[in-house]
Amino acid sequence: MSRPIRSEQAEQAEEGTPVRRSAPTLALYLALTGITGLAACTTPDTRPPPAPAGLTAQAGSATSVHVMWNAAADRDGVTGYQVFEADRLVRELPAEKTMVDITGLTPQTGYAFTVRAEDAAGNLSEPAAAARVTTPAAKAEDRAAPTSPATTTARATGPRSAQVSWTAATDDTGITAYDIYQGGVRIHTAGPGESATALDNLRPDTVYTFTVRARDGADNSSPDGPAVDVTTPPASGDGPSTAPAEFAAAASPGAVTLTWTAPDTGGETTEYELYVNGTPTTVIQFGAGAVPSGRAEHRITVAEPAGTVWAVKLRARLPDGNWGSFSAERRITLVA
Repeated sequence: MSRPIRSEQAEQAEEGTPVRRSAPTLALYLALTGITGLAACTTPDTRPPPAPAGLTAQAGSATSVHVMWNAAADRDGVTGYQVFEADRLVRELPAEKTMVDITGLTPQTGYAFTVRAEDAAGNLSEPAAAARVTTPAAKAEDRAAPTSPATTTARATGPRSAQVSWTAATDDTGITAYDIYQGGVRIHTAGPGESATALDNLRPDTVYTFTVRARDGADNSSPDGPAVDVTTPPASGDGPSTAPAEFAAAASPGAVTLTWTAPDTGGETTEYELYVNGTPTTVIQFGAGAVPSGRAEHRITVAEPAGTVWAVKLRARLPDGNWGSFSAERRITLVA
């Protein structure tokens, strides 16, 4: 009996041997199985991001300069920044950092700073227009801090911006800068002759608490001036603010009492999340029939020793289940 004629590939497949296909056979196989092409080659990213905008440099002391610039837009794909003094790289920063103090400088010396943005492919932008500054003269053995600015005022100028103003401080050797803080973090530095500054890159529908400190040529900083709250309005299309309003915190022996006005969420607000020193610590819940109308109050028993400093803030649970915007932050010192 004659043996049927069989292909080499069929015999190999039957015997468990890997099938070898010629180039034409492989092309036919790919076409029949729906695999019509290999992965396309990608074009390397060689397009640099735009140069950073809004670059400024302000002498903070005889040996330091505060450099800051505007954050890049999300669409630019910036992953970091390089800070240069003249042609010398002095600092590299991640994308979320848009300010830096350059220290170890020489008194009464002129400097020119610039910044370049970098993307994930390693492309560098053109340098921003240089910001020039001259450090003041050093003051020997100056250990006295300036006075605090006596008053602070602020107002929102849009959903993402605000203006902060203050009264002049005094110092025996002269003020060299004013530092603006938000939540204990310095966010801006203004010159010695300034009494107001504009702040950008804020979030809509958010409560900010600003303070101002004065600084002299020896880097002595004053205590905080009076704190001032600013609530940025919702962006276009947003509803009312979701932040608890008029938030206050008071310490008494062994306890802290919190009071606030509930946000307008379209219904009763029964849950609030409390943060202490930047960490969520508890959820305050009001049961059915116990939800306060108007001002809300909650008392916390504390075991920490007297003198412990708390920074407290809270936010409300919205009807859609998400958390709303934070209230203003209050700093209190626990008492025995």
